[in-house]
Amino acid sequence: MLFGFRVGAAFMVPVVLLILLAGTGAAEVAVYEAPAAPSVAALKETPSLAPMVNAGQLPKVEDRLPKVPRMSVSGPRLSVGRHGGELRMLVTRDKDVRLLNVYGYARLVGYNEDLEVEPDILERLEVEDGRIFTFTLREGHRWSDGHPFTSEDFRYFWEDVANNEALSPSGPPQVLRVDGELPEVEFPDAVTIRYIWSKPNPFLIPALAGARPLDLFRPAHYLKRFHPAHGDQEEIDQAVEAAGARNWAQLHNRVGNMYKATNPDLPTLQPWFNAVKPPSTRFIAERNPFYHRIDASGQQLPYADRVVLSVVGGSLVPAKTSAGESDLQSRGLNFSDYTFLKAAEERSGFNVRLWKTVRGSQLALYPNMNVNDPVWRELNRDARFRQALSLGINRSEINQVIYYGLTLEGNNSILPDSPLYKEDYRLAWSEFDPDKANELLDSLGLEKRNDAGIRLLPDGRPMEIIVETAGENTEEVDVLELIGDSWKQIGVKLFTKPSQREVLRNRIFAGETMMAMWFGYENGIPTPYTSPEEFVPIHQQSYHWPKWGQYAETNGQAGEPVDMDKPMQLMALYKDWIEARSREEKVAAWEKILQIHAEEVYTIGLVAQVPQPVTVATALRNVPEEGIYNWDPGAQFGIYRPERFWFDR
Repeated sequence: MLFGFRVGAAFMVPVVLLILLAGTGAAEVAVYEAPAAPSVAALKETPSLAPMVNAGQLPKVEDRLPKVPRMSVSGPRLSVGRHGGELRMLVTRDKDVRLLNVYGYARLVGYNEDLEVEPDILERLEVEDGRIFTFTLREGHRWSDGHPFTSEDFRYFWEDVANNEALSPSGPPQVLRVDGELPEVEFPDAVTIRYIWSKPNPFLIPALAGARPLDLFRPAHYLKRFHPAHGDQEEIDQAVEAAGARNWAQLHNRVGNMYKATNPDLPTLQPWFNAVKPPSTRFIAERNPFYHRIDASGQQLPYADRVVLSVVGGSLVPAKTSAGESDLQSRGLNFSDYTFLKAAEERSGFNVRLWKTVRGSQLALYPNMNVNDPVWRELNRDARFRQALSLGINRSEINQVIYYGLTLEGNNSILPDSPLYKEDYRLAWSEFDPDKANELLDSLGLEKRNDAGIRLLPDGRPMEIIVETAGENTEEVDVLELIGDSWKQIGVKLFTKPSQREVLRNRIFAGETMMAMWFGYENGIPTPYTSPEEFVPIHQQSYHWPKWGQYAETNGQAGEPVDMDKPMQLMALYKDWIEARSREEKVAAWEKILQIHAEEVYTIGLVAQVPQPVTVATALRNVPEEGIYNWDPGAQFGIYRPERFWFDR
């Protein structure tokens, strides 16, 4: 297996994997092939599109699909469905319209339900020696507006966007750099694209399959009109003025952002496209008539004619869900809502299912090692301080009071389902031991306390830790209240400061927070071939060392360089993992990384495997009874392909 991806699932022709012995001068080649599809004669027209086809406004289904469509509905769990209906969901911000691209989950390559990687938009992917990636597109594949999807869309992204300083000041995406080296990119013909590095790039495939994917293409035919190298400058200037943009680059990035789904005119490859320009309280996504997937009977997907996203206050999601205002809901629901939702099942016509979460911890505390305050920076950087705070948390109490004893207690680490799992990783410094915690804090010179029993910082301030949160649910508040009670026993006062998600992130990135509460590590079930990047200071989104991540992501143009020994070791081990050519070498790097994290307690986890309520309309089919609920890998509903969900009415 190359990269550790198992191939050969229900929808795949098994991967052709040729491994030639080292020393022969030949390369290791993995070929991911697309499956066969029903004949064109078996294709069936979509009822809602038939009037446009009959009026000559839309090509027939056989002319809308690629020469080799992607067969999507097959296997014992899935039934062939019927077209029609609106799939209603609730969201809490108009920005959540981007979930159309998360749940739609059309990717060059994507994960299936077993987290195996297989081609999707691509018909074929060939990987040679881990460093030469050859993409083969589906002949005849079209954007949602009917324009051909070809290698020109990849060329436009690479040459006119990623390597254009005005559009991409930091250059191409970081995942396209291997030891600072950018790839050589070739476009041999209309359906072939090739990326070539001198060393293996183990990050490319996971990035392509992500919940927020690395999109190596843009709809060139649409965006060229906004680009000075291709469009009319006078028309571009007029468009910039009309949009209130600063310049052409800002306008181009705004109208060309495929992930955000804010531009109804931007062509897409997803199963549905947003037809409503934000801001709005109701987004309607119409079916993509050129979507590349079909079912086993020859019906073009998606089944649902449209997806409707209604924007409501976060606190109203459980109530509106219980009233039957959503056909498929998970966002805005927490485990604490389960009994309330269960009581409304029969009355409102839905079922409540509990899916398994695979984060390293349901919630975790992130001491900001890059905080601007020098006193807190020194404390947060001392492992003894982080260890003491962890020992001062009664995880058993949190498990019993908040989660009815159903969760796995321990720190923010990998889960038992991972082949890399060791119990010591989760349990290190996670027992409730106030006496040991007090000893550690005393050893830091923090023996002095005020009249309320709260320890004093070296500058005389009381040790009052402000934990900032996104304030999006009561779960965080309840958990922090319990932590605050137990921290009183070690002389630490906890205050909670909620704010909006974007505000919180910006404060963390700027070093203004001393500590934040966020979800634990996204992927708690890694394999040796899974990138350990979540455990290494290379991403700004790592809230315990955001400025180190900024520095890595911007090639030193922003943030701060890593200046501590153990994090430097993590960076070196990460490089070892990248360069490792055997499973054993990758395991060795992973184990050392996990050992350092267990001992250093960079993040403070609480409990894991908290069940996620998912409500499903009783008439909605092909939604699994049991599933994994995760952002990446998983894209929440994405790996289960909502295009396959259908209403049996």
